[in-house]
Amino acid sequence: MGYGMAMSLLKAGHLVWGVDINPAQVERFQRDGGQHTAFVDIAGELDGVVAVVLNAGQLESVLFGENGIVSKLKNGSVVLACPTIPPDFAKQMAKRCEEFGIHYLDTPISGGSKKAAAGQLTLMASGTPASFEAATPFVDAISETVFRLGDIAGAGSAMKSVNQLLAGVHIAVMAEALTFGMTQGVEPAKFLEVISKCAGTSWMLENRAPHIVDGDYTPHSSVNIWPKDLEIVLEIANKEGFDAPITKAALDQFKAASEAGLGLEDDAAVAKIYARKAGLTLPGEA
Repeated sequence: MGYGMAMSLLKAGHLVWGVDINPAQVERFQRDGGQHTAFVDIAGELDGVVAVVLNAGQLESVLFGENGIVSKLKNGSVVLACPTIPPDFAKQMAKRCEEFGIHYLDTPISGGSKKAAAGQLTLMASGTPASFEAATPFVDAISETVFRLGDIAGAGSAMKSVNQLLAGVHIAVMAEALTFGMTQGVEPAKFLEVISKCAGTSWMLENRAPHIVDGDYTPHSSVNIWPKDLEIVLEIANKEGFDAPITKAALDQFKAASEAGLGLEDDAAVAKIYARKAGLTLPGEA
């Protein structure tokens, strides 16, 4: 998603520097129009940083680690923090940024890699009015829908946790329903054709079931994202004394998929866990 967002910022006319632990991705982005100057040399000139990483630990490292960017930014620039993180952690990051005179917008994203590339993401954003104002040029470039959820960081991350609960459960139960159908002689393609037009459908079903039908698990969103995101949901739930048994069940399936070596495949590959237990053969598998 980060690459698509960077390209959307380029298309909107911004000068964009791409940073990634994979040098090939950086080189690719530079060929596509990204800036070639060493990032460290221009950090103090940036108006904003869009952080698209996996988790809280990576975000903290990017912002405040040994080579953290926040201390190098000019006063008044803004950080758009896009990963799924606990709300309390978002509040901590905002406070630490404020100490450096840097705005922080809690900006979880939804929509997947295709909408990222089209500049059509949904943002669940929270932060001070000044943070929203500083982030507006970048928000406009990457999003189609923006929900302003409050003046304090953390509200965006809270809403994202609700979304991830539903999204993770929907993927897992789609895989369960599809493979259950196979035990009754319903082929995956027919499952998708019929259920996508029935009350049992969901956005995740219509988006992910085609990957199973095609036997193509090229990752648009990987299995490994879900143990992390659903653990965040349960961490918040436990703190509030809230029981979330369906989330726990979905988490178990994604953990099983990751432990089975499927972690870097598309998250629809969770269907392989159901299929293997039932002795079923999914499309594209021998």
